[in-house]
Amino acid sequence: MLTDDIIFTSESVTRGHPDKLCDEISDAIVDAFRAQDPGARIIAECAIATGVVFIAARFDGEAAVDIPALARRVIAEAGYDARSFDPRQASILTSFSPGEGRVGPLRPDEPAHEQVNAFGFACRDTPALLPAPIAAAHGLARALEAARAAYDVLAPDGKVQVSVRYRGQHPVAITDVSLSTALLRSVPSAQLEEALRALVIAPAFAQAEIGLTDATRIHINPGGAPVAGGPAHHAGQTGRKAGIDTYGDFARQSGSALCGKGPHRIDRIGAYQARLAAKALVAAELADRAEVHAAYAIGRAEPLSLTVDTFGTGRRHEADLARALALTLDWRPGAIAARLGFEEAPTPDFFRALACYGQVGRSDLALAWEDVDDLVAALRSALG
Repeated sequence: MLTDDIIFTSESVTRGHPDKLCDEISDAIVDAFRAQDPGARIIAECAIATGVVFIAARFDGEAAVDIPALARRVIAEAGYDARSFDPRQASILTSFSPGEGRVGPLRPDEPAHEQVNAFGFACRDTPALLPAPIAAAHGLARALEAARAAYDVLAPDGKVQVSVRYRGQHPVAITDVSLSTALLRSVPSAQLEEALRALVIAPAFAQAEIGLTDATRIHINPGGAPVAGGPAHHAGQTGRKAGIDTYGDFARQSGSALCGKGPHRIDRIGAYQARLAAKALVAAELADRAEVHAAYAIGRAEPLSLTVDTFGTGRRHEADLARALALTLDWRPGAIAARLGFEEAPTPDFFRALACYGQVGRSDLALAWEDVDDLVAALRSALG
């Protein structure tokens, strides 16, 4: 629960950040296997360091994917070349093993194969019903990525942070903006700051719900600017940026990674279902802020519990809201996969597109867990 006056900071990163590069490689592998075999059950994890990419994958189904070639393509498309991390020369090491002997889509009554606490969150901070800090951070990271086309000094590896002041649970001001980017060559700091203010910061906040003021502190490469950056500067690993994938650490999230897992994994699709439920509660004006928690145990299809926390903003009792969600949504893994469209023919690069800039609140993607109109109507009907 927020106090009356706090400052909350969330971060986001560009596609070339080593952790996100690993996430994108892992999800590109998931997409590639599902493209050949829609019922494939694939889990892929990646680690990356100077000159080396290590990929571990488990798979059940009928598909054959050239994983090293796919990894090299993702690295190149993130902007890396011989000047920083050469995808043609990097050593790609793979460990490939069979999965757990299950193939095809999830059965309607199939139990969870993992223990997980799935959390979803929504609030009225932004039109996307995302917390203000993470929404602003994603916008800033996207602007930094886009600026590389106009300012060839910028390397692919970048990180941003946005700090937002809250009063009475409402965002009122941006206090600090931090932007750190690797460079392909050294430039005077004054020149770099002028360029980043014009090409990144100004456009990122031009139409934001909360804009910058004269009191906002801007920090450009406060820790120094590494030349090249990327895996040569710091290692990466799949799943280390869970806060960026979800709510910017503003709300609870599972300890499990989302990236690199196919839609048979309840730790991934359960988080999407919980977001759908939380967003519907807020969109239905049943609360201004809502967290939905579903607890799963191995061997059971139904969650052990389903709870709602509205942080004092609910217009109905939280137990009533949880009961309504249990009535209007089927929380079994197979039913979740069906509702979210994962039993249909896979969309090319669907999961790869989710690997960067968040997996919830995305207005640039048609995501089933962001479409709450039908659920809003069903909740209102269930509550009377």
